[in-house]
Amino acid sequence: MSRRNWFLFFLVGLIWGIPYLLIKVAVEELSPPVIVFSRVAIGAAILIPMAMKRGSLMPAIKAWRYVIPYALGEMVGPWILITAAEQKMSSGLAGLLVATVPIWSTILASIHGDKTVWHHKRLLGILIGFIGIVLVVGIESFSGRQSIVAIAMILISAMGYAWAVTMVNAKIPHIEPISINGLAMLFTAIVYLPLVILNAPDHMPSTKILATVLALGLFPTALAFFLFFKLIKEIGTARGSLVTYLNTAFAVVLGVIILNEPFTLGIALGLPLVLIGSYFAGRKTVTSVQ
Repeated sequence: MSRRNWFLFFLVGLIWGIPYLLIKVAVEELSPPVIVFSRVAIGAAILIPMAMKRGSLMPAIKAWRYVIPYALGEMVGPWILITAAEQKMSSGLAGLLVATVPIWSTILASIHGDKTVWHHKRLLGILIGFIGIVLVVGIESFSGRQSIVAIAMILISAMGYAWAVTMVNAKIPHIEPISINGLAMLFTAIVYLPLVILNAPDHMPSTKILATVLALGLFPTALAFFLFFKLIKEIGTARGSLVTYLNTAFAVVLGVIILNEPFTLGIALGLPLVLIGSYFAGRKTVTSVQ
């Protein structure tokens, strides 16, 4: 890759590594529905005008029967679960558990007939990844440091991510991702609006929290999508997807350095196994027809 592409690669990894940190700060004063609504409203306000300028919004609107399920699996469900879970767990652990997405994607691919999943390297990746999950869940929950319910919420979110992306790539691969995500964010904002009215804070949040929510909407929700799609145009989807492993590492490191979160035994043992397992599980063999 060129220096520019390497820069974009690390920048996207960093930006997608910070939402867990920002969410952890935001839940100090705001309810999960308010946080989710705020980030998607900001994201939609940025991505939809971009889609309109590109002339790609109308095809996404016409594909609403796929965009809405995508929004449910990618944003409506996962973002509230992750935000709520971070009230009871560290941001680093949340980022680590989300890194299981390639494992769930591989399992879904096998269910839908992708025979390359049964390649020995991908099977080994699933096995290694699950060992990592078991270690993280077992050590973190039974040590009393983390809530088993919160851990389950993150894993369900990761499954939702895997299903949503698999579905939309199979059904509407020809529609520009910026349009799909902008429309999905708008739909998510509409879904959460009644909850925001019911859970609105009774006082103005602090400047720190307002800045945190603004950053959450601008960077990992809007800017990262734009930069990522720019990156994969130049280096391809396969190599671009490796940013998943980079943002997980950033999520753990940022939580430890900025929030003084403990680097626990569960994370120390589970992080490398989940990353290695996800890498091999998500690899496509040379005979792949996906």
